[in-house]
Amino acid sequence: MTFRPTSQLPLLLRGAIAVACVLGAMGPVQAGPRTAVVPHRTIYPGEELSADLVREVNVTNPNLRGGYVAITSEVLGKVTTRTLLPGHTIPVAALRDAWAVERGSTVPLIFDGNGMIITAVGTPLQNAVIGDFIQARNIETGVVISGTVMADGSVRVAPK
Repeated sequence: MTFRPTSQLPLLLRGAIAVACVLGAMGPVQAGPRTAVVPHRTIYPGEELSADLVREVNVTNPNLRGGYVAITSEVLGKVTTRTLLPGHTIPVAALRDAWAVERGSTVPLIFDGNGMIITAVGTPLQNAVIGDFIQARNIETGVVISGTVMADGSVRVAPK
């Protein structure tokens, strides 16, 4: 088998063009120091993050993989899902939004449709953040309904 540069060139050229297009679409390389958010102390799962628990540091390791929080404002009000160690970067995957409704609490259930509004009091059957579609039990009737968690902590009941 002999190597024929002319037969391989179009394939290699197409690959090089594809790589150049991808790199060009990524934009310019970020200049200047990168930052990362690290905890001051050990933070345990379920703790809500505040500005006094974390600080921004310059990233000096060029081999540090992405996926970590770079700016303090990105973590404020978030809740940890695992233990965060002091001085270590905070992975984005280790954070979640705070619960808007908690399982077992009481929340208003609101149905708004066909020109009428019906309200009741219910209990969410799971923890949820704003926008989650959950089930809740009507306290008076025991009927389980489904609805969307709203910003005010109520559940907007979905029509059947």
